[in-house]
Amino acid sequence: MTFVSRIGSFRQDNPSPLYLQLQQLIRDAIAADVIARGDAIPAERDLATDYGVSRITVRKAIEGLVEEGLLTRRRGAGTFVAGRVEKSFSKLSSFTEDMIARGRVPSSAWISRNTGIVSPEESMALSLSPGEPVYRFQRLRCADDVPMALELSTMAGFSLPSIDVVGTSLYEALTQTGHRPVRALQRLRAVPFGTDHARMLGVDPGSPGLLIERRGFLRDGRVVEFTRSYYRGDSYDFVAELADG
Repeated sequence: MTFVSRIGSFRQDNPSPLYLQLQQLIRDAIAADVIARGDAIPAERDLATDYGVSRITVRKAIEGLVEEGLLTRRRGAGTFVAGRVEKSFSKLSSFTEDMIARGRVPSSAWISRNTGIVSPEESMALSLSPGEPVYRFQRLRCADDVPMALELSTMAGFSLPSIDVVGTSLYEALTQTGHRPVRALQRLRAVPFGTDHARMLGVDPGSPGLLIERRGFLRDGRVVEFTRSYYRGDSYDFVAELADG
């Protein structure tokens, strides 16, 4: 079955510009699960040929859907239906737990992990005295083998016996040692991805991202975690439930 036969053709009685019609056909197909999360979209030249329009028309349609977050471009691979994830601020959970809860397969690629002495910035965030030890973990977080986030975590030295006890989930290791955070303060802001971060996440430099800084606290009030996570803006929605009073 061709892509055109799956999502439909232009309507002759539709006065809208052709790029808007193509956008709507793709948008409706995604909403109806005719094309699923992770499915590839044909190349611009193929869509232009199939629909009898210019590549400029196709490019304008695709760029609009990328800006909406419905499609995502992967350098060297093509354009795909984005698998957006809703991340709730109302529950303290790990990336691994979030992905499993959504039926996705989480994985991580280690960038680095090491021990060191707390830096001035880490000292402020973790309320540690100068000279105290910390563990640092940098990972590329993936869902269904698609890069989703870049995570840089610094843990207080008392929280883990060694860096080697951390496998696929940092929070699982903290649970085993009795140092999993029970509450956290988080700050979110929009950032453009620089060249290095964009390369690791498979997006174009300057693409929008979301930076979340988290400080995780133990029940006794000690700060155990300082994490900066760079999420792809085309893959994540962050939601918060608010109550009156």
